Amino acid sequence: MTFDVDRLVFGPDDVDLSRSPLAGHLDAETYVLGAFNPGLTRLPNGNLAMFVRVAEALRKPVFDGHVHAIRWNDGRYLLDAWPLDLVDTSDPRKFLIHGGRWRVMALTSLSWILPVELSPDGLDVVAAHYDKAIAPQAGFQCYGVEDARVSKVDGRWLMTTCSVSPERHCTTLYSSDDGLNYQLEDIVLDHQNKDMLIFEGKVGGQFWAQTRPLGDLYFAYPPGSEWRAGPSINLATSPDALHWKPHREPGIRPHAATVATARMGGGTPPILTEDGWLTLWHGVEPKEIVGVYRTYWSILDRDDPAQVVRTQHPPLLEASPELTRPLEDKMYVRDVVFTTGIADAGDHYVVASGEADLACRITHIPKSAFAG
Repeated sequence: MTFDVDRLVFGPDDVDLSRSPLAGHLDAETYVLGAFNPGLTRLPNGNLAMFVRVAEALRKPVFDGHVHAIRWNDGRYLLDAWPLDLVDTSDPRKFLIHGGRWRVMALTSLSWILPVELSPDGLDVVAAHYDKAIAPQAGFQCYGVEDARVSKVDGRWLMTTCSVSPERHCTTLYSSDDGLNYQLEDIVLDHQNKDMLIFEGKVGGQFWAQTRPLGDLYFAYPPGSEWRAGPSINLATSPDALHWKPHREPGIRPHAATVATARMGGGTPPILTEDGWLTLWHGVEPKEIVGVYRTYWSILDRDDPAQVVRTQHPPLLEASPELTRPLEDKMYVRDVVFTTGIADAGDHYVVASGEADLACRITHIPKSAFAG
């Protein structure tokens, strides 16, 4: 599917690393591996705000026979060195450490969140708010803060992020009274539960969220089932957005009719429409190391979000090589569009995505695209 307005609006060259939270801490040159996967919300002044994941990486991670990783510790950023013969560096985003009975990895970059204010249509940058950057501030974030998702509920902005450390790979909650300045609330989901999206509105007086717990073991559906075993988009409820209970009924599950949902997870926080809760999510088709990421959509029942009212197997968005052609020299993964934000703009939605784990893509999608 093609759309009239579909472009990259922010990328690695737009980040000023002299204003990065890491600036002045490391005796090594860094660069922006990617500026991508932006959360999105509308501010009180009518502008949009993206919350861009900046993956800041070492220019030369391998030296002296070691590969190096950046780590935050008690207000400082440090380098850790791993002997090359102990690691697998085939994926440019991370390296696997050999020798354990389970997978252990470290990242080739450390991520922090940069708020970028945009014009109301999302197409022009108004300001990059480095003074409001969200960076590690606790031990459970020592390897970075990733993939912000922003919802506005009852006049208050709630941001979920993924915090990375050896302690846990958890979901953390931030809150704001103005949409730009955020404070850390706490851990809200524990180890390896990713892509938490808080609904933009309550259901039955409760906060609702989509979640995606990960694991290495899944139990099979019966032969002939329309569903495929594996990661799915689950649901949870909360009285206060801090304490979450898994919902009994499953959410959006991988469908056996398509390999494009061999892996899947939430994308944009569900927003309420006349037909129910609209949610955009990603499905992955296996290919090489990373796979092919595409964006899909579903509408959930307004009173019972475990029920899917309408959905489609064909993708809404696919990766666009034409958009990233000017950034060819910076490409390190392909076939990836990862949609992470949505805002109402009258007859259409402004949709924000990460393109190729590299840059921020804005697409104007008419509301008619989701009609029955």
